[in-house]
Amino acid sequence: MWRPSATHWKPRLWGTGIRMADHALCARCARPPMGTDSRASVRVAGLRHLRHGRHGLVTANLDRREGEGVGNPAQECPGCGKVCVANSIESSKGDKLAFKFSIPCMEGERQFDVEPGTAVIFVGANGGDKTRLAVQIEKKLGISAHRISAHRALKLNADVAKISEKKALAGLRTGNAKEDAPINQREIHRWGQNAAVMLLNDFDFLIQALFAEQSNTSLKAYNQHKPGSEESKEEFELTKFDRLKDIWSRLLPHRILNISGDDILVSVPESDANYKASDMSDGERAIFYMIGQALVAEADQLLIVDEPELHVHRSIMSKLWDELEAARADCAFVFITHDLDFAAARAARKYVIRDYDPAPRWAIDDVPEDTGFDEELATLILGSRRPILFVEGDRSSLDLALYRCCYPEWTVVPRSSCTEVIHAVVTMRANADLTRITCSGIVDADHYDEDDRSYLRELGIETLPVSEIENVILLPEVSMAIAQSEGFSGEELKQRIAALADDIFKSVDSDEAIEKVAVRYAKRRIDRILKKLDLSGARTTDEIENEYKHRTGELDVRGLTERFKDEIRRAIVERDLSRLLTLYDNKGLIALAASKLKSCRQKDFESWLTRTLRNRMAPGVVEAIVHHLPTMTPV
Repeated sequence: MWRPSATHWKPRLWGTGIRMADHALCARCARPPMGTDSRASVRVAGLRHLRHGRHGLVTANLDRREGEGVGNPAQECPGCGKVCVANSIESSKGDKLAFKFSIPCMEGERQFDVEPGTAVIFVGANGGDKTRLAVQIEKKLGISAHRISAHRALKLNADVAKISEKKALAGLRTGNAKEDAPINQREIHRWGQNAAVMLLNDFDFLIQALFAEQSNTSLKAYNQHKPGSEESKEEFELTKFDRLKDIWSRLLPHRILNISGDDILVSVPESDANYKASDMSDGERAIFYMIGQALVAEADQLLIVDEPELHVHRSIMSKLWDELEAARADCAFVFITHDLDFAAARAARKYVIRDYDPAPRWAIDDVPEDTGFDEELATLILGSRRPILFVEGDRSSLDLALYRCCYPEWTVVPRSSCTEVIHAVVTMRANADLTRITCSGIVDADHYDEDDRSYLRELGIETLPVSEIENVILLPEVSMAIAQSEGFSGEELKQRIAALADDIFKSVDSDEAIEKVAVRYAKRRIDRILKKLDLSGARTTDEIENEYKHRTGELDVRGLTERFKDEIRRAIVERDLSRLLTLYDNKGLIALAASKLKSCRQKDFESWLTRTLRNRMAPGVVEAIVHHLPTMTPV
């Protein structure tokens, strides 16, 4: 007879400071051990229901404790007859189920709580050991967690031998297809005692579980409604395959799943053509696998998904996980990813894995709210191990390749405009949550005068020596380095550089071209004046009107543009190419460099230049560009 020791009844949950419930419960069948009054209600605060799960106690709306084996050594349970460890459960939040786990961090153990129907995202770059973090959480929660590894095999075989639902689910959760397989076999059979790097190969178990559940659910419906059967009070139950098809149809309306009792085919709408499940694309198999994993997961589980974005197109990524979180509102999700777009798109508590120590210990930062940045940028900033350099441009531009090559010690973050760069630098330097990372900025010359440049320098922002970054390529020293990398030398080299300069001056030397750039210049100057206009001292409408007229009336637009035109004409007459490139902003000028320096189209020239900068294939070119860019020193 099993006689628990006196200390078994009310031990303290290790490491949590929470007292366990009055009665210990079998981890497998949820019944009190022998020696307690089985007729008495189990005194567990907030308990809504307990049911005899296939692999342990399944509870709804309870706080989860950390770990799975607290209490007496393994004993035979009188309820299920299995050797297991007695577990105890206590709810401290009534109707809320909290999955509690701790992570060893640089500053000590850090506790995390995840409620059902919510998600947590850990995002980090390579080297943060995200997978070991997933393993850590899985081990902490034991039977309450189900982890889907980033290293997963996606071979879908609908012809796999059919087995019972209990065996298939046991195989899916522990790797051992035996109905009584305990959860402690998961490390051996599912993960091969190498949980961080083992290739997860459980697609067969998933397919077997879905087919078996379909068979059992269909048979139950048949028995309830066949002639002569008693009228059933139970609601009709859809199979998990039905629910999977429903979600699939919303994500991939151009593909139809056809599932029979023993096969899976895919067809195209309004066509007789179909193909076997094994011939699905990587994306189709990944979507099928993720939907299936979510649907067959045990009730009230924490689902840990490592790299949820793998093989799934960005256009349906958010919709997929919206569907699965809605379908499993009883569960909670932990996503571990390096994809900033995925992290930014999800409604979840978000953390950045900043560093990892094999001890193991992680450096984990919260992604703060109200930083002045969108979540994606805030996450990138927190996850960076290098200072941040904000620059003008976008992700696909040549600008980014130029900056990343010339400032390799910085994390370069493109912002769409000069205003955005200034805002980002000022915001980050003023934000207490992000002060661990230093930042600076670089903006195009954009006709700033010396007072403007001095003001920007005080903010931590330097200006380019040319009107826009692409013009650096047209500076004589840089153009010469590019031509030399193409094998030109001597007199031929001089002729190439002279011909390029001639074409640039000719393209600018017309009243129409000068007028266009003068208009852009005037608009910038007026915009800056208006942004600096301070009307805070005005107390009446008349005062606002008078101050506005006074300040704007001081601006001589025509005189401003004429002086600017004169500067351009002087640079042309004096053939001062460096000065002209500081004043004249025209991205089309790079087409002239493509023609004269490489005899190719602008698109091909930019592609070559981007590859050259990324791979440093022409060191002389890189050195020439760096020579003309501002020297940036982290502060």
